[in-house]
Amino acid sequence: MTKDQGLTYADAGVSIDTGNALVKAIGPLAKSTARPGANAELGGFGGFFDLKAAGYDDPLLVAANDGVGTKLKLAIDLGKHDTVGIDLVAMCVNDLIVQGAEPLFFLDYYATGKLDNAVATDVVKGIAEGCKQAGCALIGGETAEMPGMYAEDDYDLAGFCVGAVDRAKVLTGDAVAPGDLLVGLASSGVHSNGFSLVRRIIDHAGWTLADTLEDGRTLGEALLEPTRIYVKPLLPLVQSGKVKALSHITGGGLLENLPRVLPDGARAIVDVSDMELPALFAKLREGGNVANEEMVRTFNCGIGMVLVISNTDLDQVTDALTAAGETPTVIGRIEQGAKGCTVIGDGWSASHDG
Repeated sequence: MTKDQGLTYADAGVSIDTGNALVKAIGPLAKSTARPGANAELGGFGGFFDLKAAGYDDPLLVAANDGVGTKLKLAIDLGKHDTVGIDLVAMCVNDLIVQGAEPLFFLDYYATGKLDNAVATDVVKGIAEGCKQAGCALIGGETAEMPGMYAEDDYDLAGFCVGAVDRAKVLTGDAVAPGDLLVGLASSGVHSNGFSLVRRIIDHAGWTLADTLEDGRTLGEALLEPTRIYVKPLLPLVQSGKVKALSHITGGGLLENLPRVLPDGARAIVDVSDMELPALFAKLREGGNVANEEMVRTFNCGIGMVLVISNTDLDQVTDALTAAGETPTVIGRIEQGAKGCTVIGDGWSASHDG
C-alpha cells in the first residue's frame, strides 16, 4: 500500500463484512429463545420486552450482569467454545432467581482481537442454550473486534440479564429464623469461579488438561463442564412461598455467600460430616495442598445453590425438587447468633461473619 491509497477499517484489523455475517449466522439462535414478551429478533438498535405479555401486572425489575472469568482461558486453550455461553447465562440468571425473579431477557457482549465467526457462533450457541434452559430470551448483544486490545485468538464475554418478580414475592431473607433448614443442590463441578486458582494448581502440580480422571473424562472436560442453571426447578417453589431465601454459591464459596441472604441474628451452620467432597475438588485440594478453609471460601465444593426453608416444609420442598430432577440434601441449619456462616465437620472448621 502506498501513502496515496485510502485506508479502510479492514486495514486496521476490523471487518464490517465479517461482523455482518456473524449477525446473520446467529439470528436463528436468538430466535430459538423466543418466549412470551419477546420475539428475540436481532438487528435493531435495542431489544424490546413486553411485561404485560409476560403476565406481570405489578412487577419489580431485577438486573444482573457477570462474566465467565479465566475459565475462558481453558476454553481457548482447548479450542472448545460451545459451552462457556451456558456459563455466562448461568452466572446471571442464578443471581436473579435468588431474588425471587424470573429471568426474562438476556444480552451479551463479545470482545475479541480478531473476529472468528466459527468461534463466535459456537459461543452464541452456548448462550442460546443457556437462555433456553433458563426460559429467557436472547434479545440482543454486542460484538467488538478490537485489534491491539486483545490477542487475535483471545476473547472475553460479559452477560446482562433482566428479570421480574411480583412485588409481594421478592426474596429478602427477612423471614429466615433459627430452626430453618439449609437444603443444598448439587453443582456440576467448579462452575465459573476460582479458575485462577485452578490454573495455578494445574501448573503447580504439573498436570495437563489432557490428563484422564477416574470417571474417564479428561481434566479439561471436567473443568469446562458448564455451570448448572437452577431457574426452572426453583421458580415454582419460589412463587409458592415455600422458600425463605436462596444463595447462589459463587466466588466466596459457601462461607461467604450464605451470609448475604441472612438477616441479623441468624447464623448458617453447614455440617459437612456426611458429605463427600466430589472427586474433582478432592483432586484440586490435593494438587495445590489447599487448606479446607480456603476450599470453602473459594469453590462451591459440590453445592451450587442453597435453599433456606422451614423445617415443616422439608418433605414438600424435597419432593418438588426431586420431581424436577434435583437431588436435594439437607446440609445444615439456621441458629441464633451473629450473622454469618460456620462450616463444621471432620477436618472442616471455618467461619465467616458478615
